[in-house]
Amino acid sequence: KRMYRRVGSALRPLSWRGLSTAPSSLGVIGGGQMGTGIAFVGAVHAKLPVIIVDTAEEKCQASMKFCEKLLSKQISKGKISEEDSKAALSRISTSTEMKALCETDFVIEAVNENMQLKDKIFATLDDVCPEHAILATNTSSISITQIAAATSRPDKVVGMHFMNPVPVMKLIELISGLRTSDETMQTTRALGESMKKITTVSKDIPGFIANRILMPYINEAAFALGEGIGTREDIDTTMKLGTNVPMGPLTLADFIGLDTCLAIMEVLHTELGDSKYRPAPLLKNYVKAGLLGKKTGEGFYKYD
Repeated sequence: KRMYRRVGSALRPLSWRGLSTAPSSLGVIGGGQMGTGIAFVGAVHAKLPVIIVDTAEEKCQASMKFCEKLLSKQISKGKISEEDSKAALSRISTSTEMKALCETDFVIEAVNENMQLKDKIFATLDDVCPEHAILATNTSSISITQIAAATSRPDKVVGMHFMNPVPVMKLIELISGLRTSDETMQTTRALGESMKKITTVSKDIPGFIANRILMPYINEAAFALGEGIGTREDIDTTMKLGTNVPMGPLTLADFIGLDTCLAIMEVLHTELGDSKYRPAPLLKNYVKAGLLGKKTGEGFYKYD
């Protein structure tokens, strides 16, 4: 018989077990590009039942349609059989209610870089999820220790920074907060490996490894464009061909989202207090104008 305990006004499943291996169920908060990608690799590669939770029903529907489209593309390329595709899709479900995660082993939050929003989400997850459940965040810059403080289980809160686009990029950056347990890190690494990803570990420092290096590079490219050092094409071509990377920094910024780039630079500037991390004025202006990159049809470049 399943037992429950009361937390405030809510009843939460009571569990005495921990997770020493990859979990048996996955929840994803946020039906956007990142959340959908995480749910996809969880269902397709890790073969876990996945619940995508988003407050907007249209986001939930769009997330499912994206998964269907991506699976169809993989069938046409011979990467997956039609039978396996149907099985993977059957493992994905959606909900607009957090309470749908009441029996989920592992939850990954993938919403905007907004600390107030993350605080609210993690406090709710702490109330709703089983005691043994691990709560991960896909934040690309915010302190894991700070996020964990919104819960009564800081030892089970961890950073799991996926790269975009998730189904394609092989890396997950794992971040341990001040009180994250070794067991939580082991389980998180096991989950990452079951998703067919390579994991690295970073200290809980603003920007972690990837964005501590990448975002100042993109920001400097925005400074260079704003100061007229070169055209957008010349800046991107110079860095693409001169450093043998797949795309230039301004194109990459458009793919990431200029609002995301700005949010990360603001965290670096505020938390580290060094003027070298100040956001480029041109980057700030583009975000103010709503020119956020590929997702809005225009950023440093225009898209059809």
